[in-house]
Amino acid sequence: MVSYMKNLSSSFTNLPSASSWFEVYAAFSTFMMLLRTAINDLIPHKVRSFIASKLENFFSKYQANNQVSLKISRYWDESSGNRNELYYAAEEYLPSRITRTYRALKVGKLENHKSLVFAVDGSHEVVDEFEGTKFTWMLDDGSEKGSQDSLNQKKVAFILTFNEKYRKRALDSYLPHVLTTYEAMKAEQRIVNIYSWSDHYWNESELSHPATFDTLALTPELKQDIIDDLDRFLRRKELYKKVGKPWKRGYLLYGPPGTGKSSLIAAIANYLKFDVYDLELTSIYSNSDLMRAMRDTSNRSIVVIEDVDCNKEVHARSKPDSLSDSDSDSDSDNKSVKVKTRSFTLSGLLNYMDGLWSSGGEERIIILTTNHKERLDPALLRPGRMDKHINLSFLKAKAFPTLASNYLGIEGHHPLFEHIEGLLEKIQVTPAVVAEHLMTSEDPEVALEALVKFLEEKDMDNQVECQLNSAQLSSSIGD
Repeated sequence: MVSYMKNLSSSFTNLPSASSWFEVYAAFSTFMMLLRTAINDLIPHKVRSFIASKLENFFSKYQANNQVSLKISRYWDESSGNRNELYYAAEEYLPSRITRTYRALKVGKLENHKSLVFAVDGSHEVVDEFEGTKFTWMLDDGSEKGSQDSLNQKKVAFILTFNEKYRKRALDSYLPHVLTTYEAMKAEQRIVNIYSWSDHYWNESELSHPATFDTLALTPELKQDIIDDLDRFLRRKELYKKVGKPWKRGYLLYGPPGTGKSSLIAAIANYLKFDVYDLELTSIYSNSDLMRAMRDTSNRSIVVIEDVDCNKEVHARSKPDSLSDSDSDSDSDNKSVKVKTRSFTLSGLLNYMDGLWSSGGEERIIILTTNHKERLDPALLRPGRMDKHINLSFLKAKAFPTLASNYLGIEGHHPLFEHIEGLLEKIQVTPAVVAEHLMTSEDPEVALEALVKFLEEKDMDNQVECQLNSAQLSSSIGD
């Protein structure tokens, strides 16, 4: 190799003719081939790749700077502590993009989370691709070595870097995409709570009811109609504002007991991710008490008044009555006699439904349930108060496969389904009753046969009853 280099050097120093240039080119090409072979033989592949990457990084520092960097701080104003929503959006968005592909993530289990949580490791870059463009993220923890004071912690920020020619795409499309994805993730992860009114305040607990529209024993047409109505309500904020109406929707659920009114409410809450405020009217003692309770409800919530027909206050517009509660014992000299005046009226409820919606929040739903729709004051039922009336009646044939799937794990068709569905079309039975019979055995065949026997007996009873009624009618006509 050394002698070859000397010959190559002498070729450069003595070039008497044009043919010498070809000799130089041939010699140089041969030298490069020999050098490449020597490198491949002597230096391992991993070492060569490492050297190449370092050289690439080194020379890239001296290239023209066409990168744009955006700093997204945790707080927009460090002195006032105003949160920067874009920072929190990126904090949630990035782990969802790299969970399955990135090799440097923080992982943990937090107390209020049902599953594992992930976070970006501040010592590594994260590359996200959007519409064919690469965006690079880096977490700057804002703290100096050995310093953990609160001021440095407030300086935590994400640094977003991208090519300058994609500036418009980053600002007009990518960052809005991060924000909208974050909002959708928040809605999906949100824990739905249920509140009950007692002693002038709402008691909070988690709504653990598992009902969804997939598990409801309703006909597919009714389920889809309810979902479409809810979706239409959510997207019509500007329309409600334009026509000057409060952004609220009223639903009346009516039908016999055991037809799934409470399950439907839970399914609506789980679908919308709205909190539920369960208002028992017997715990309300005045119209002002009602207003106080409603004022303390939040936006994006569902106010539920169940079995509204069982509350006598909703049958009279303004007839307050008094309740006397005696807590005295026979030997207490009547020292514990208390008298409470109940002045809650239907008018107060109507005024709440018509007026407080406008000033007490938006994107709300009120649901009334009743077993006897005919008993309610017509003033409660008109559009604008109860906008949609949903009849939850007896179990229909089309809804039975959902119950069979829920309780027995049967997917698709079963030989007994046709007979069961035929019986359901002839008799009146609630989903709750059918569900109880499906739980009689863990063996699907045994449970279905028991249900068939029950439905056949009920059908026979109905036929006997019809015959008796017909005979009595004929006898009365003959007399």
